[in-house]
Amino acid sequence: MKAVQFTEHGDRSVLSYEEHPDPEISADEVLLDIKAAALNHLDIHTRRGLPGVDLAMPHIPGSDAAGVVSETGSAVSRFSDGDRVAVSPGRSCGTCEYCRHGQQSMCESFHLIGEHVTGVHAELAAIPADNLVPVPETVEWPTAGSAALVFQTAWRMLHTQADIAAGEHVLVHGASGGVGHAAVQIAAHAGAVVYATASSDEKLDHARDCGADHLINYEETEFTDEIYALTDGRGVDVVVDHVGPATWEDSLKSLAKGGRLVTCGATTGPTAETNINRIFWNQLRIIGSTMATPGETDDALSLVWDGTFEPHRRTILPMSDIARAHELLEEREGFGKVVVVPDSEVQRASDSQTQSGDSAYDR
Repeated sequence: MKAVQFTEHGDRSVLSYEEHPDPEISADEVLLDIKAAALNHLDIHTRRGLPGVDLAMPHIPGSDAAGVVSETGSAVSRFSDGDRVAVSPGRSCGTCEYCRHGQQSMCESFHLIGEHVTGVHAELAAIPADNLVPVPETVEWPTAGSAALVFQTAWRMLHTQADIAAGEHVLVHGASGGVGHAAVQIAAHAGAVVYATASSDEKLDHARDCGADHLINYEETEFTDEIYALTDGRGVDVVVDHVGPATWEDSLKSLAKGGRLVTCGATTGPTAETNINRIFWNQLRIIGSTMATPGETDDALSLVWDGTFEPHRRTILPMSDIARAHELLEEREGFGKVVVVPDSEVQRASDSQTQSGDSAYDR
């Protein structure tokens, strides 16, 4: 098979798309014929190298994908050959105290497909059956392959961890990114008043399409000033912050008394200064969140599959153009998810379009 891979950490030049041995499945795995996959900022961090993560090389990245089951292991009963499925990348042990209480994303050995172990940016992937979610026939491959990570993450952040309620005011940073645009949709669906930040008016137009009520261009104004103005000095009830040091202190400043800041990442770095006085005086809560449980994932994706939520896409590229795909994320070009498709699927789609006049990405 062909796969995206790198043999050392570094810039985009370490990426290649070339031959790699076909995966062999174990008893609890299926062999997945990848139809579409997607990038997350996690793929950038993994390529550059993460502290404490020692990868076997060459490494195939990628945590988001969807495709067709082509072979099943002897212990697999949930799926059969030909089933359409999407990958949910979180891996847990199933036996620690957290797993036994249904908190798989808090597992003592929690890790992610694509970050800690072989990923899915390839023609084929061996995936544990427990990490697969059925995909209805009505869902297009680019949608199925780009929804799982960001929508389950945003769902757990807002519903489980922050426990948002209708009528609350929610600030979502980076509304043009994967988690950000999912969080805008989820908060709006819950009946919250949504404030979205982004770096351009064009990106904010997309955020409006996702359900944002108030739009803040952080390149032109201080978002804290806008929040105070829009809330008559009160502040918001919840801030979704996956940015880190660049927004952290002002995110806390933007909260109303008793407000909650929920975070799932730190794209601008791991260390931020915190005004502790503001936390105890305003009785704020800082809440961490990582991925989701299987039940939370099912809840979120059911609303993607029925069209309530939509993974917005900035482009679809062949996997051989993986360096450009990484560049789009690193340079913050465009809005929504970057989807990559195996070159063999691109050719198949092209051949089918020539014959029928319609795109075959959704077949």
